[in-house]
Amino acid sequence: MRAALFVTCVNDALYPSTGIATVRLLERLGVEVDFPAAQTCCGQPQFNTGYRRGTEPLVRRMTRVFDGYDYVVTPSGSCAAMVRHHYPRIGGEDAAGLASRTYELTEFLVDVVGVTDVGAYFPHTVTYHPSCHGLRMLGLGERPRKLLESVRGLELRELPGADECCGFGGTFALKNSDVSAAMGQDKVHHAVTTGAEVLCGADNSCLMHIDGILRREGAAPRAVHLAEILASTEEEPWS
Repeated sequence: MRAALFVTCVNDALYPSTGIATVRLLERLGVEVDFPAAQTCCGQPQFNTGYRRGTEPLVRRMTRVFDGYDYVVTPSGSCAAMVRHHYPRIGGEDAAGLASRTYELTEFLVDVVGVTDVGAYFPHTVTYHPSCHGLRMLGLGERPRKLLESVRGLELRELPGADECCGFGGTFALKNSDVSAAMGQDKVHHAVTTGAEVLCGADNSCLMHIDGILRREGAAPRAVHLAEILASTEEEPWS
C-alpha cells in the first residue's frame, strides 16, 4: 500500500516531529510513504478568513501535487476537513477527486489499514482532546480512542468537557483573543483535573493553543500529538 503524506503548514514549520512520527508509524505498518515536496498550504487560513479567490490557486496546486495517489494521509483533522468539505466546491471535479482520497491519520489507520493496535508502547497517563474539525466535520468518533486504548502501558483518562472547543479556531484566536484564551483556560482546567501526564490530540494547532496556556500557568500535562504516541515503542521511545 502506498500513500502520500500531506504534512500541513503547522507541522512543517513548528512540529516536524509529528510528520516524522507519522512516517515512522505508517512504515512500521507496511505502508510505503511518499512526501511530495511541492506541497504547500491547503488554503484553509485564507478560506476561513473570507479570501476565496486567494484560496483557489492553492487548491489547484494541491490537486496537481497529489495527483496519482490513491491515498493522501494527514495528521491534521482541520486540514483534512478543509480538503474533504471545501475543495469540491472550490476546485471542481479534480479537487473533488482529491477530497475523496484524503484521510485524517486515525481514519486511515482504522478504516484503510484496518488496525487499532499499531504496536505502540507508551507508559504514561493520557487524556484525549477531540478537536472540533475531527469531532464535528470528519466524524472521527471513537477511532482515536480505540487506537489509544490499544497502546501498551497507556492509561487513558476521561477529559471533562471533551467535546467543548479549546478556543483556537484558527483566525478566531486572533480576532477574539480574550474569548479564545478563556476557552483555552477552561480546557486546561479540565485537563489538570484528570491528573494525566499528557494531553493528546490529533491537531497540533489546537495543541499549540492549549500547550501555551499550560506552560504559562505552570500546569503539569504536556501536549503531545497522537501520532507521536502511536509511533512510540520500547525500541523507539517517546521523549
